[in-house]
Amino acid sequence: MNGQDSKNRELSIEEFPEELQKSKHCPKNLFIKGTLPHRKSVGIALVGTRRPSASAPLLCDLLVKSLRGTNAVVISGLAQGIDSYCHEAALKYNVPTIAVLAQGLETKIGGSREVLAQKILDSGGALLSLYPGNTAPNKWQFPLRNCIIAGCSKTTVVVESRAKGGALITAELCLKDNRKLLAIPGDFNRETAAGTNALLKSGRARALFAPEDLAYYCGVTQHDATTKDTLLKAGISISEEANELLKKVAGYTYTIEELQEKVPFELPTLLSILTELEIAGIAGTSNRFKFHFSPME
Repeated sequence: MNGQDSKNRELSIEEFPEELQKSKHCPKNLFIKGTLPHRKSVGIALVGTRRPSASAPLLCDLLVKSLRGTNAVVISGLAQGIDSYCHEAALKYNVPTIAVLAQGLETKIGGSREVLAQKILDSGGALLSLYPGNTAPNKWQFPLRNCIIAGCSKTTVVVESRAKGGALITAELCLKDNRKLLAIPGDFNRETAAGTNALLKSGRARALFAPEDLAYYCGVTQHDATTKDTLLKAGISISEEANELLKKVAGYTYTIEELQEKVPFELPTLLSILTELEIAGIAGTSNRFKFHFSPME
């Protein structure tokens, strides 16, 4: 990508997600590529094993689909398996997503994960890391990465886990912050359900039996998604330029400078489009002179 979204920069503490600022594990330094969602969004960590069951892709798809049209943000670690399935589902259903990496944001990721990371940036999402520049991934850095995943989230959901694994570390970090922990029960003889079943048996996690319960347990709210049909019924039509802008920014929050990086319009034209969208009720200003755009279906 070109422009600000492709730059690796350090966040000030005031820019950290609000939940992370409240966390016992809040770091002193945090680096970002991309754009954080609106501050009223609710972070939900969806984590699990790198070697999941054959049904895991559908399971992750259904979980994330249940968050479509809400103020939820899917947060995970960009690992193979459950993490990647959840990020991919978020992209599919236009749910904002954040990937937290255990390496510097300028370090090559490689393979399908690199493609997925770029898709997250292209969609308006973000990559986060504790580590600067070209810091290589090391085994000891992954539990610290999990601190950020749990710290950014009001709720952590363990989708699938073996008896030992990184997802269970994230679960423990969630509990240390006194936040809600959910786990999906599985067959007692399935290896990838051993960790989730142990969390449920111990009473540390609440069982999630159906994907449609996820939004309720996590306390997310439904957006009033805007469609072209609803605009037409209300007697509102928007220009081709406004439609072009919405295709790239719907459901997200940007500064005027970030918008200029995303679209080819000169500033006077861009300001005219923003005025048009504000009148239509699709865009509005938030704190720090940012513009929030309603999701489009």
